[in-house]
Amino acid sequence: MTHILITRPEGKGAALAQQLEQAGYQASLFPVLKISYLTPSSTELSPLINADKIIFISQDAVTALAQLKPTINTKAQYYAVGQQTADTVYEVFGVRAALPKQHDSEGLLALKSLAEVEGSNIVLVKGQAGRPDIAKTLKARGAFLNNCVVYKREPISAEESNWTDHWQSLKVQGIVITSNAAVDAIFNNLTEQQLQWLQQCRFYVASERIAAYLQQQQVSSANIHIAAGASDTAMFSCIKQQGSKMSEQSKPVTADNKTPAKPAAPSNKKEPAHATGTANKKQKISKIAVLALVISLIVASGVGYEFYQKLNAGKAQDVAVNELSEQNKRLTQELQALKSAQSNLQQALFNSEQKVAAALNESAENNQQQLKAALQQAQQQGASLNPQEVTSLQRMAEFKLWAEKDYQGASAVLKRLDALLSEHPGTVSVRQAITQDIQTLDSLEPIPTEAIYLKLNSVLTNIDNLAFNAVNIPEEASQVDDNALSEDVSDWQQNLSNSWNKLVDSFITIRQHEGVAIEPLLTDQERHLINQRIKLNVTQAQDALMSKQASIYFSAISEAKRLVNEYFKQDDEATKVVINALTSLEKEPLNFNPEVDLQSTQQVKEWAQ
Repeated sequence: MTHILITRPEGKGAALAQQLEQAGYQASLFPVLKISYLTPSSTELSPLINADKIIFISQDAVTALAQLKPTINTKAQYYAVGQQTADTVYEVFGVRAALPKQHDSEGLLALKSLAEVEGSNIVLVKGQAGRPDIAKTLKARGAFLNNCVVYKREPISAEESNWTDHWQSLKVQGIVITSNAAVDAIFNNLTEQQLQWLQQCRFYVASERIAAYLQQQQVSSANIHIAAGASDTAMFSCIKQQGSKMSEQSKPVTADNKTPAKPAAPSNKKEPAHATGTANKKQKISKIAVLALVISLIVASGVGYEFYQKLNAGKAQDVAVNELSEQNKRLTQELQALKSAQSNLQQALFNSEQKVAAALNESAENNQQQLKAALQQAQQQGASLNPQEVTSLQRMAEFKLWAEKDYQGASAVLKRLDALLSEHPGTVSVRQAITQDIQTLDSLEPIPTEAIYLKLNSVLTNIDNLAFNAVNIPEEASQVDDNALSEDVSDWQQNLSNSWNKLVDSFITIRQHEGVAIEPLLTDQERHLINQRIKLNVTQAQDALMSKQASIYFSAISEAKRLVNEYFKQDDEATKVVINALTSLEKEPLNFNPEVDLQSTQQVKEWAQ
């Protein structure tokens, strides 16, 4: 039973192992790599918002991005390199991804929808240290490409040199590999004996690129079998197909796969002659002798018939042997013809290789000359930079600043633009203006709207606890009866005055309170209305805060503070708390719409022209 080892990361080889075991193979799971998800910054994820096309390199790329839950343009077109990646895209995002017929980078780049991508925003969701072919080709086609690295492959923490010894003890005959990283993990730090054993194993790989990389490890191409992709179905088909070919090659070349038996040797046994008497004397033949003679004849005829059957069987076997000999001769002739054809093909291949080598040398010389010419032209013209990409990023920053009032988002876009310009000379003045704009945007501190709203709410809860500024009515001053009449005649004038006062007291009573000013008193309804007015002003300030109307906010706070100062005791603790809170709220810098002018706008326009 052939033993197949599956080296895919954990959780990805179980289905293939089950298929192999059902087909009569022995399958073992032995992951040599582990997948670690990364956390990109908001700047790296921001291109997904305006992406026209999103390309996923693998299943892990889809799963890792889905866990981040980023904001993605709903109108973006999705692409997947392989079938399993496309299935994962549909399971996670509910979108059918475009899939090439050839499940690799070359097949993806051959899609018609990726042929003309000039000016398109493309995001490549990939792993760390992947192939740069897709990114280079799409950039060369004029696309605005952004790499979003969401995971990385790492060898599992184990002694690699012990792997091969363990596999050899398990009598592993075939190894499944789906990435160059797995090749590096397996062929790292091996002894000469371990390397020789590995080179004798059969390898089932997912692409020609992995096969070429295996050949660099001195593995013979005869031991490398390339599947139609990395999917379980493609890998299983490759293993089964190669296993069938090996079984056919191991069968002997005979008719009906039967080994001819040697013909039986004819019997040389001589039957004894039956004597009926002596040489010199005649004897009378008895009945017993006759019976014995009959029995002997019967036995002799049976033996003769058996000999005749064996003789015919030997002839039939001789005929079969002759037929097999003829077939072997024909097969030998066909084999000689195949060898002759193979020799002719090898000679033709050798001639073709010579022609191809000559053509390659000629092409290399032409390419070198063209490269020199291009380098000279590039040195004369300076480093090239796509003005459309720079202008697009600048407009995006302006939109976030003036339309969305997103100062941090505008700063992030300008930082991305500055990183792009840093790779090209002749952009010093533009980068200086961008740096100044970034500093201005970063210095704008956001208004603590929630904290101010909670302070206003705290003032609302304390208004009912305020003590009104009312006074108690003092006691009446003691009255001295100064209107008593005198008996002295000379006091007649005083007696007349006193009599008048008594007469007046009969109609009007006047009382006086010494040293105390009595303020007007407030009814309960008036007190309730004052409290409601203060609450109304505080609530109006909250609404103005949420609608970003600073003038209404400060007017409402000022009116509420005036009412508290006018109608409530200033020495009361609750009044002091409310007054201090309103004073602090009056000092809040509510600059909802700061005037910001981007210095880089004019610089980018002049540079683009």
